[in-house]
Amino acid sequence: MSTSKLLYLSRQEVENVALDIQTIIRLVEEAFREKGEGKVEMPPKPGIHPQPNAFIHAMPAFIPSLQSAGIKWVSGFPQNTAKSLPYISGLLILNDVETGIPYAVMDCTWITAYRTGAATAVSAKYLARPDSEVVGIIACGVQGRTNLEALKALFPIKRVYAYDIFPQAIEKYQMEMSRKLNLEIIPVKTPKEAVIQSDIVITSGPILLNPTPTIEKDWLQPGSFASAMDYDSYWKGEALAQIDKLATDDLPQWIYTRSTGYFKETPQPYADLGEIVNSLKPGRQTRTERTFAMNLGLAMDDMAVAPTIYRHAIEKNLGTWLDF
Repeated sequence: MSTSKLLYLSRQEVENVALDIQTIIRLVEEAFREKGEGKVEMPPKPGIHPQPNAFIHAMPAFIPSLQSAGIKWVSGFPQNTAKSLPYISGLLILNDVETGIPYAVMDCTWITAYRTGAATAVSAKYLARPDSEVVGIIACGVQGRTNLEALKALFPIKRVYAYDIFPQAIEKYQMEMSRKLNLEIIPVKTPKEAVIQSDIVITSGPILLNPTPTIEKDWLQPGSFASAMDYDSYWKGEALAQIDKLATDDLPQWIYTRSTGYFKETPQPYADLGEIVNSLKPGRQTRTERTFAMNLGLAMDDMAVAPTIYRHAIEKNLGTWLDF
């Protein structure tokens, strides 16, 4: 590996690699298995908050089995949607594990979107019923798309109930996702309609420090699984208190995040996903359990996927080589 050059990949070039969702799920699951064995180095992500409910996080991780080390510098600004700008943006840097020298810089937007969906799918693999057929999507944005695509790769999904505060977002989602995944997408007018009819529920609105939750007790049905990309922003405390098994992706990150003011009414997770993948803690044990994944988004997920993106980009002659 050259010490004087590094490869830059734009967002479009990362997308043009076209890494398939099955590979992304496999890489993320492998990283969680390594984490469950105590081999991943990943400190809780620190952040700064220049605007209300906005964040810029530094996310480093090292995964020995994948020979992957690096950091993601990522922001989430809910106000951007009103400016026709992306909610999530940032860059990812990969470092050589033998020398520490950076060898790639790439846009992190596509990777963030798909590794998050993959983490939900891995969580669902162990916590949802294997025969789950109906999905409720609350918030029809990027995560509403990538989470559904990842779930479709593992489950016999047939029908989707879709809700968003913007009716035009639901219409666009219905048109795009029904065509892309060959699924029946049914628009609904309230979150309740999406939750009570679904085997799997996905919420992915903005992450809010002081939310006004919508989802109430008894909406999530016995035997159903939910995954919240927006922390507890959509879920009332009484609804979360009904959950039989609430897991997260990293307990140290959970504890750190709670110390900053989040999760005021959320029960303590019983396990993290690495423990579940490695059978150190049980996943779903009965058909009637309500189960839940409140994944926070880990640097490990990004570092699981980025080296494969880099290798495929070189094979496809994508990117720009920069002097280092």
